Amino acid sequence: MYNMKEKEFTVRELDRIIEMAWEDRTPFGAIEFQFGVTEKEVIKIMQKEMKPSSFRMWRKRVQGRSTKHRKLRKGSMKKFKSSRQKQITHNKISKR
Repeated sequence: MYNMKEKEFTVRELDRIIEMAWEDRTPFGAIEFQFGVTEKEVIKIMQKEMKPSSFRMWRKRVQGRSTKHRKLRKGSMKKFKSSRQKQITHNKISKR
């Protein structure tokens, strides 16, 4: 479990936050919407969970990146859906 100001995350949730933070096209707003952590909190999580050199490399990559910050995005780029996300269809029962 990871605790950040009353927010507790399982290992799985923490892994997903880190994965989303690494994805170039996933904005910080999407992480905040899904997990309730701000950009500053994501940065703190990344700093705590990563090696210092990896954290510096990540920060350099995402700083000012228009795809990570909604306000910097172009109007044509509204939403991004990862190819790893399942297609949601109604009236369908998934079978394993």
